[in-house]
Amino acid sequence: MGCSRLPPSASMAALVFGFLVLSGLPELAAAVTRHYTFNITLHNVTRLCQTKSIISVNGRYPGPPIVAREGDRVVVKVVNKVSNNVTIHWHGIRQLRTGWADGPAYVTQCPIQAGQTYTYNFTITGQRGTLLWHAHISWLRATLYGPIIILPTSNESYPFPKPHKEVPIIFGEWWNADPEAVISQALQTGGGPNVSDAYTINGLPGPLYNCSSKSKDTYKLKVKPGKTYLLRLINAALNDELFFSIANHTLTVVEGDASYVKPFDSDVLLITPGQTTNVLLKTKPHIPNSTFLMAARPYFTGQGTFDNSTTAGILEYVHPTKLPPSSSQNNLPLLIPTLPPVNPNATGFVTNFTRKFRSLATAKFPANVPQTVDKRFFFTVGLGTVPCPKNMTCQGPKNGTKFSASVNNISFALPSVSILQAYFFGQKGVYTTDFPTYPPVPFNYTGTPPNNTNVSNGTRVVVLPFNTSVELVMQDTSIIGAESHPLHLHGYNFYVVGQGIGNYDPNKDPANFNLIDPVERNTFGVPAGGWVAIRFQADNPGTCMVHALPLGCPHKLGLEDGMDRTGWTATQSEVTTPTH
Repeated sequence: MGCSRLPPSASMAALVFGFLVLSGLPELAAAVTRHYTFNITLHNVTRLCQTKSIISVNGRYPGPPIVAREGDRVVVKVVNKVSNNVTIHWHGIRQLRTGWADGPAYVTQCPIQAGQTYTYNFTITGQRGTLLWHAHISWLRATLYGPIIILPTSNESYPFPKPHKEVPIIFGEWWNADPEAVISQALQTGGGPNVSDAYTINGLPGPLYNCSSKSKDTYKLKVKPGKTYLLRLINAALNDELFFSIANHTLTVVEGDASYVKPFDSDVLLITPGQTTNVLLKTKPHIPNSTFLMAARPYFTGQGTFDNSTTAGILEYVHPTKLPPSSSQNNLPLLIPTLPPVNPNATGFVTNFTRKFRSLATAKFPANVPQTVDKRFFFTVGLGTVPCPKNMTCQGPKNGTKFSASVNNISFALPSVSILQAYFFGQKGVYTTDFPTYPPVPFNYTGTPPNNTNVSNGTRVVVLPFNTSVELVMQDTSIIGAESHPLHLHGYNFYVVGQGIGNYDPNKDPANFNLIDPVERNTFGVPAGGWVAIRFQADNPGTCMVHALPLGCPHKLGLEDGMDRTGWTATQSEVTTPTH
């Protein structure tokens, strides 16, 4: 039995964790159904003097926004008009009992084949802020991505001053080559994929690259003096964490991953792949005699190659009366921001910055972090190796090996059948329920690596009773170099209760956990050479997964966006049969 087409409206019985400026967003009524149609097509795009055909939604790059209010139902009909298999993941949406709509290929659904359609149907529950959607198969999300903008219910307001305008700022990566060919070559050789040729802001690389003009290839944010703007920052890059700053301006962080946080100011931000951060930009009271560069470049901690470049846009003040700019305005000096170094020397800044995120923890927006824990898990995450197939030449870290990322020494093996489908129909042999809850062989995780760096492959999950309170510690390893690993949990938000550098100490570190106002997120970076502890309630029956995005070396696994994954299954006694 292969992949069959399952209804997106089906309820679920198991849980497997394994741009444009919107000036004046539409005034939407509360609790209504929002219909969208995504036509997956090819269209030509020119960047860096290279014209190529890319896969996009409705001929737009980046793709169109999904705009809704908290409590709305969203229905998206996806029509696949290209030869590639496609799925769309609604990154950060809780998908309460709508796991069929989550989107990761071969986990919650089979891919949408050429000429076929699939309708994603979900309700936005208890969330407001910024998220993103992107393809969730191979590396298609290099060009298939866009913003999800969730407004408060019509009778609610923001817990911060109402902004003059709201502006999505989406970071991406651009390859002159076909990204599918890039990852295909990497999987064949077992080496690192060729790095991107540029980073982008709202699809544009900016003026700092060769053959990229300041006029047509640079995103410009035009603002008025004395106003407050809400910037909805989204990191849709495949592989790299990014620093971001606007010259001579301070940003106020008010939300992360569609969860409000205690406001704090920062001149520089860090945003990992899959994360979103809402910030308030307060413009200067009078038009300055300058324009301002807003720039993003990578934070890199691994040992492989990476795109060591900077994407930039321009913050430009305009006269409130909208007079055409004079020649003197066009020749204003351009101020440039100062960003941290791209190498591990910035780890101190990263640690301090991430620790500033705290939940509001108010009666209206509580921090419902589990105070007691039913199940504890300790997962190591990092790079290892697998043997090179016979009669092949591989480019891994050792002779005759390929790179492979793993969790607890197991690299996810992509099944040919959706895991959710296999569970629902009781199909045997697709996955096993024996994923190790602790490393099979303990070692000094951030010290001298073991001699044997090989990992095993498997489609293995952990079974959880419904409504289990879970504590998960993710530990980076130095087996083939320590590096930061962004962690994303499908179908859930989690609370970051602790983090540190070095090996996690289960006897000492829990005493310092924040169980009062920890930040609530769906994506968070496991520190290079360190650990992060999260807690969540397994209250969402369905097939989801937890996965890390290995950075730096190219192991990217070739699995859905290049992320390594681990599976969990939470069972519930009552199961609703899907309707066909």
